[in-house]
Amino acid sequence: MNLSEYLPGTELSLVLIYITVFFTAFYTVRFIFQTYRLAFYKNNLSQPLAYPPVSVLVCARNEADNLTHFLPEILAQDYHEFEVIVINDCSNDHTDDVLREFAKLFPNLKIITIKEDDYYKHGKKFALMVGIKGAKYEHLLLTDADCVPGSRAWLNEMASGFVQNNEIVLGYGAYKATDGFLNKLIRFDTMLIGLSYLSAALRKKPYMGVGRNLGYKKDLFFKSRNFSKHYHLVSGDDDLFINQVANRENTAIVINKNSFTYSIPKKKFRQWWRQKQRHLTTAPYYSTSSTISLGFSHLLNYCSFITSIVCLFFQSTLVIGLITLSLRWIIQLIIYGKTSRLLEEKGIIGYWILFDILLLILYPIISFTQKISRPDKWMN
Repeated sequence: MNLSEYLPGTELSLVLIYITVFFTAFYTVRFIFQTYRLAFYKNNLSQPLAYPPVSVLVCARNEADNLTHFLPEILAQDYHEFEVIVINDCSNDHTDDVLREFAKLFPNLKIITIKEDDYYKHGKKFALMVGIKGAKYEHLLLTDADCVPGSRAWLNEMASGFVQNNEIVLGYGAYKATDGFLNKLIRFDTMLIGLSYLSAALRKKPYMGVGRNLGYKKDLFFKSRNFSKHYHLVSGDDDLFINQVANRENTAIVINKNSFTYSIPKKKFRQWWRQKQRHLTTAPYYSTSSTISLGFSHLLNYCSFITSIVCLFFQSTLVIGLITLSLRWIIQLIIYGKTSRLLEEKGIIGYWILFDILLLILYPIISFTQKISRPDKWMN
């Protein structure tokens, strides 16, 4: 078809039209291929089976308030055999007192305390390694001190992923819904991240997980030399470790509302910004294949969006710009709408176009600024 018959203009306009159509078509096909498995995922609710005993690990530094509210929900899970290990990592608040009181009520609580050392400073990875070494059971489930399970069946649901000799179980770690624009933006961003890594696992190409809701076997941790390849980094105890050890044969996902965890989101934009900066510090250390795949997806996303926007500024390409943007947003609406229902992310889809554009602008800035910022010593 000769586009010039319908959209008269200069040769430069035709070049822009062809480029825009190419990038939009390529982006759309790739986006659908990469995401439809999760968007149209059917919940496989776990059945009563002989699931393995599990050690639940929670690293805590100055988390007395969060542990008071959330730890009982983990300790009281409806599961046949499990222990909960809380690694009290150099806390100087009332964490120790809180844990001692809970230990009187829950015999399955195990406390490991790490004292401050003036000569040796460490991050969360060291605390997690200490906890894993002290774990009684082979199957481990990780979450954070500010996380609460979505139900008393959370442990049962996540443990179901270990059947058929799976060594890694990926779950969804959501953020609690509250009022405000920032909360919706955080939850939309979290949904997009979940859509990416959970879909990849369904395609048999797992590349990351989140420490708020993640399981793996103790033997896998030690035979892979744990965090030795990236111990010098503040973050990476979840995504980089999974990127290092996950493959098409050993990884499963568990997705239903009973399997989710919910964390307290940041309340100030600056806090969220710093959190995103820390998370992005791991990006250069992903495997080559993961880096190429993720980088190519981001490049297509930007090229498709930018060329469509440019088309809107010229009369000869205006129609193509409107068509390609409409196609992009229709496909996104379908995928994001299905995903938000699956992941129980309510109240955010009405803002999806605004959030899509906003994150396209913010991510390059966050990525650039994190290179010149100083990360925290210990982080969730």
